Order: sequence, then C-alpha cells, then structure tokens
Amino acid sequence: MKNAKHLLMLPIIAIVIFVACSSNDDSKDNDEAEPTNYNISSILSKFSGTGLSYAVNGNTVTFTTQDLPNHTSPYYATNNPLYEAYNGTNPNWRKNPNEIASQNVVFTITLNPKEATNHQATPLGPIGISRNGVVFFNQYAGPDQPLTNEINSFDQWLGHPTGFDMYHYHLQPTYLTGQFGEDAFLGLLADGFPVYGPKENGVILTSADLDAYHGHVGVTADFPNGIYHYHVTADDPYINGNGFFGTPGNISR
Repeated sequence: MKNAKHLLMLPIIAIVIFVACSSNDDSKDNDEAEPTNYNISSILSKFSGTGLSYAVNGNTVTFTTQDLPNHTSPYYATNNPLYEAYNGTNPNWRKNPNEIASQNVVFTITLNPKEATNHQATPLGPIGISRNGVVFFNQYAGPDQPLTNEINSFDQWLGHPTGFDMYHYHLQPTYLTGQFGEDAFLGLLADGFPVYGPKENGVILTSADLDAYHGHVGVTADFPNGIYHYHVTADDPYINGNGFFGTPGNISR
C-alpha cells in the first residue's frame, strides 16, 4: 500500500511542476509584451546650430532656438554672409515678401515619449525642432489649406519664412539630408519622437509605408532596440499625418 500511495502521488507532483513552469513562462511572455520604455537622451548631442541650446531637467529637455538656418537662403538679408540667390530646381519659384529674422522659440519635450491615449492634431506654427534649430511646421499653409501654391516659395533647401519672419521646414530639409544622409536623424517633434529622413534600409519610403501619424516602430542607427519614429517623405503629408503619435510638450514663442 505504501508503494501504491507513492505511485499515486507521482502524477500530482508532475501536474504541480507543470503548472508552476507554465506560470513562470506566462509571466515571462507578459513581461516581453510590455511597451518599450523609450529614452531619447542619446540623441541630444546631435543638436547644434546658431542660437540653439538645450537643458535637461529631470525627464524633460528644454530647447531654446533663434530659428536661424545654418545654410544659405535668398531669404537672408543681402548683406548677410549666408545670403544666396535662389538656385534650386523649381521653375515656378517666387520669393515671398518675408525675410529670415531671429526668433525665440522654446520647446519643453519629454525624454520618455510614449503613445498618447488621445492623439492631438498638430497646430499651425512650430510642431518640432530640427537638429540645426530650425522649426518644423505641419502640412498646411493655413487652416486645412494645402501647400500647393506655397511650395513655390520654398528656397533651395525647401524652407521659407512666415509673415513674422520665422523660417521653417514643411518638407524634407534637404540641407540636413545632404549633410547627414537620407536615412539620418533630422530632429524631434514636440511629443519627443524622432524624425528621420526618407530612406530606411536602403529604400525610399512614401506615406503609404507609414501609419496615420506618418511613422512606425523600428530599429534606427540611434535606437538599436527600436523606437517609434516619423519619416519625412516626398508626398503629402511630408512630415506628420493625423497628429502627434505621443503627447506634445509645451511650445512657446
């Protein structure tokens, strides 16, 4: 009888061990399924430009920029060393009546971006900052107005100033992609997620390759473990789609 009792206990022990192992495996799977805790601190050193500075305070970074492009433009005053007449490829180019002037734009952006519960539309005006301190604007010339006509006033580096003399990029900043590469890090949107050039893994992307916010999750040279990131593309909406993927920080000017 004693041996029989031992034999009866063996299946019970096996079941207990199996359940314990299954529980541990499930816990591991759940841990692996948790969202990545993104941290963008590693790319801050890439920011460098005239009148551009940043300071880290806890889990945020504050950028202050004079918004002065470090490249030539016909929108600089003619006595500025960076003045250069238009020499781009747009046969319909026409200069708008504005000039580049020093600004004071301040972004306070999280270092730990994550997807927003409620996605916010991008505003008119600055929505992010490029690595040379020039601000990004969204895909509109005005409230729900496409860039169709405004594109003809973009300089040879695809930027131009507003009526308040604030220079900005709506499209791919070709000076930066020419300097750093078409797959390079170009800047941040106000939600903390990075913006990259149009090329990824040797392929030029279009908006059809991206989600509704004009980005996706993937590995980049700066984030080998992967991160959500935006891409500039040659087709509308160019930099951002249906709003910020994350929660935007504060922008003042």
